[in-house]
Amino acid sequence: MEVFDPISTVLTYKSHHGIWTTAPETTVYEAIQLMADKGIGALLVMKGDSLVGIFSERDYMNEVILKGKSSKTTHVREIMSSDVITISPHDSVVHGMHKMTREKVRHLPVVEDGKVIGILSIGDLVKWIISAQDTLIHQLEDYIKGTYPA
Repeated sequence: MEVFDPISTVLTYKSHHGIWTTAPETTVYEAIQLMADKGIGALLVMKGDSLVGIFSERDYMNEVILKGKSSKTTHVREIMSSDVITISPHDSVVHGMHKMTREKVRHLPVVEDGKVIGILSIGDLVKWIISAQDTLIHQLEDYIKGTYPA
């Protein structure tokens, strides 16, 4: 594991392999229920095979709860983020972290040739980077002790 590994490698080893989606016409209540059932923080909003938005816990908080809207009558299309920031499976993990930090997003759909092939959370990338750093530390310790390569 390295910070310059491609995003596609992270997708391969990710514990949650599913891509959870919703339609723009879905009520916010139904979307939140799905997120709770799956233990996820965001849903991709799809119209057919096209990614048209992303709906997250943050959207729910900012656009429903704080504005006093009803989650049972508000539709996802009304509050989703439609300017979706995406990443290529060929980009590096470190590029993904920089993108998430710069754009202030916690989820990145992975898109190749216009098709969604996965989604990564900031937690996925943080875990990868911590593992990469841990591996490097152990390699350096072994090198210093004269036991590298073991």
